Amino acid sequence: QVQLVESGGGLVHAGGSLSLSCAASGGTFSSHAMGWFRQAPGKEREFVAAIYWNGGRNYADSVKGRFTISRDYAKNTLYLQMNSLKPEDTAVYYCAAGAAGGSRPRSYDYWGQGTQVTVSS
Repeated sequence: QVQLVESGGGLVHAGGSLSLSCAASGGTFSSHAMGWFRQAPGKEREFVAAIYWNGGRNYADSVKGRFTISRDYAKNTLYLQMNSLKPEDTAVYYCAAGAAGGSRPRSYDYWGQGTQVTVSS
């Protein structure tokens, strides 16, 4: 079965960095867009970043210049490098894959279980 498993979350001080990984199995996802979303308590799930089969990338304005999404096709793994972290980045981060991709959660078919990122002030 298709599985996406996130890792790398944890507690970090403001201004610090974390790197998240998403290991995909049960499919190559070579023709899929892959993305990161996050959800904070009391808020809807929001788009963070996406990377497409042709290498194109999109970022939410709130993370642009601080976060970098990348993909290793050989390892079938998605990454999110997060620098200059702020307390408002605190959320559960989810990895997703979809045939169409984009910034809308409904465009993604597969989801990971999420990993908690907490940024202390």
